[in-house]
Amino acid sequence: MFVGCKAGDVSSEAKSQSVSVRVSEVTGGQTQEIPLRFSGIVRATQRATLTFQVSGTLKERSVELGRRVEAGDMLARVYNPALAPARDSARAKLDELVTQYDQAKREWERSSRLHERGVVSEQSLEQIAARRDALKASVATAEAALAEATQLLDESSLRAPFAGRVEALLVEPDEFVAAGQPVMRISSPKGREVEVRVPAYLLQHVVLGEALPVWSVQDRSQPPHTGSVVEIAQAGAIRGELHPVLVSVPVNTLEPGEPVEVGITPTRLSATTVPLLSVIRTAKGTGVFRVRNRVASRIPVKVERVVGERVVVQADDLSPGDQVVYAGMARLTDGDTVEVR
Repeated sequence: MFVGCKAGDVSSEAKSQSVSVRVSEVTGGQTQEIPLRFSGIVRATQRATLTFQVSGTLKERSVELGRRVEAGDMLARVYNPALAPARDSARAKLDELVTQYDQAKREWERSSRLHERGVVSEQSLEQIAARRDALKASVATAEAALAEATQLLDESSLRAPFAGRVEALLVEPDEFVAAGQPVMRISSPKGREVEVRVPAYLLQHVVLGEALPVWSVQDRSQPPHTGSVVEIAQAGAIRGELHPVLVSVPVNTLEPGEPVEVGITPTRLSATTVPLLSVIRTAKGTGVFRVRNRVASRIPVKVERVVGERVVVQADDLSPGDQVVYAGMARLTDGDTVEVR
């Protein structure tokens, strides 16, 4: 007696050969971390702290706090009793030397004519010429001294280097001002910027021209403004040092002195990870079963470290999003057909 089987029985047998497994995705690739916020104060792009190059008493201040000024406007003046007399003395000395030099030139011209007639000796003519040349050099020195004295007197007046607004007055009238001491600050309304300081590792996560969000601390309900990175500091060798990143912000959005926060989102290439339960060890080494089109393929991997319930691996044939088996591997071999539960 022959035993036969129906077509339905064959299909049922083939189906029973499929191994039932559970799978999980391979993770890795480019990831975005949570934006980090760094505090800063908005300031004018063009700004200056003004000082006198000479010391003296502040006798005149022509501007008040908040006043707008134009380039070249007189802002303040100091009085130094030695400046004007020094200039007048240098001018008088120059006049004296110019007179002596003119006289020496005329004397040399007369002596030259007499030398041609044999009245004046060659030696006497050379002495007169030497005196004339020495006076010419003295005149040049006196002119330089007069220019210096005049410049120092001009430095007693403080003028605006550009059009802007007076944002701080640091010295009051009748106070003594030392040379180089800050007197006032002015800023231009043409540009705004904010400087934030970040750890060294974040410098590689920003590039020149990159757009960064800038939030106003005073009104957190408002959407962020968009700033642009204009300067990035170079990382130093001092441990724990913070490095400045300069961000320009649009004009007419934030005012100088306004506290803000700048967002920097670091990006990194994450490691390839698989579930800890998916890694198997055989005589051929460690590996995982990757499932594609319901077919399991054994992929060799190199285990680097364990992170929680996942394992960081190196594998050339694994990509983020691939499916790997983590349950049902006891009866699974390379090339088997699987049924994903």
